[in-house]
Amino acid sequence: MPATNAAGSASGQFMYSAPMPRQPARASRAILITRPEPGAAESARAVAALGWDAVLAPALILTALPFKPPANCQAIIITSRAAARALPPAKLPVIAVGEASAAEARARGFADVRAAAGDAQALAALIGATLKPEAGTLCLAVGEGYALDLAAALRAKGFRVLRRVVYAARPSAALPAEARQAIREGRVHAALFTSPRAAQEAMRLLRDAGLEKAVQKIIAIALSPRIAARLAALPWQEIRTASRPDHAALLACLGAADVLR
Repeated sequence: MPATNAAGSASGQFMYSAPMPRQPARASRAILITRPEPGAAESARAVAALGWDAVLAPALILTALPFKPPANCQAIIITSRAAARALPPAKLPVIAVGEASAAEARARGFADVRAAAGDAQALAALIGATLKPEAGTLCLAVGEGYALDLAAALRAKGFRVLRRVVYAARPSAALPAEARQAIREGRVHAALFTSPRAAQEAMRLLRDAGLEKAVQKIIAIALSPRIAARLAALPWQEIRTASRPDHAALLACLGAADVLR
């Protein structure tokens, strides 16, 4: 039974916000990264900078698709960095779910970019407060199957919303050999999860590899409560949830006490 602290409960679900100190280097403790590329490499660098060994196991493979903004479009709405990376530059305002997605859109050449506070509810609130339904269509640039609830929420506010799939997310066929070996040898201390679908596919890969029981020795770290809820399908040692939906808060879930485990 996990110990409780000021930020947690005996249920095994924790919220962390303290900054993560750099850990001493270790050869035997690794962090499993399930995020798709190119974000996986970015996470690996951040994990390595903290002194952990990064083991890449992207659960999804992303591919950009052709995109053209619809006529009478007043703004492009993006809910992920993957969507931002898939967009060709256009002279349209962009409203992003959070600062990371906004930064990616700026890097792609968009000049007028605003960021919400990191989740779909905040994004819908920002759009409702700053845009008018009569000013034109909203183009919701997403991956297949994503942001259906957001589209419904915006339509309820009177907006005309067109969802455009700008990238495909294909499930990975199997866990990489390095990841399977690291898990079997007990070298994986924690696994990072950044989306509900990636979490679902990562758990499928673990089951397919016969490693579902091995996760009893691994801490699952989720970017949001929704992801944490998905992860409850496997018997993790513990499930931790970032205090806010950004990469720094995700890494902060690796607390100073972890160096002793």
